[in-house]
Amino acid sequence: MKEQPVPEVITDPRRVRLLAHPLRQRIAEIMRRGPVSSTTLARELGESTGSTSYHLRQLAKHGFVEEVPELARGRERWWRAVPGDRRLPPHGEQSAQMREAVAELARLEFANGLDGLTRYLRERDGLGPWADALLFSFSTVTLTPDQVRPFFEEYIALLYRYKRADDDPPPDARTLHARFLAFPEV
Repeated sequence: MKEQPVPEVITDPRRVRLLAHPLRQRIAEIMRRGPVSSTTLARELGESTGSTSYHLRQLAKHGFVEEVPELARGRERWWRAVPGDRRLPPHGEQSAQMREAVAELARLEFANGLDGLTRYLRERDGLGPWADALLFSFSTVTLTPDQVRPFFEEYIALLYRYKRADDDPPPDARTLHARFLAFPEV
């Protein structure tokens, strides 16, 4: 079990806009698998090393990635994602610029999640035991506004209860993409 870090509330719309960029979203997805260099990233993304290097430096400038000096060879720099529990302030505390950036980030995150689900469904028949790993639930729960935050915190705690503390998962382990979306009925 991985210890849950102290939540960091991102209040700067520039940091949110940095994350709400399609190429940076793809970079973040790849970096969840482990460290990368701008060269390996460029190859996987079909981008130039100049482009991937620029985006890695921007992500590092805002604390989302960091260099891994022990992997460096010559001038080649390696990077890893900086783990954390990053949150956004409640809508009522967001500026207009923050709301715009959050809306774009949410749209992009869920579009990427839908793309990932589509790829999984297309490949599902060839995935052996992983073909049965599609988990979903359609449900409702009736809460007061004061109960919404504790409900969300329990979900986050559940994720951390199952996150691995080591970076060496068993050979039959795979990353499961979990997206939590809850909104009040209107």
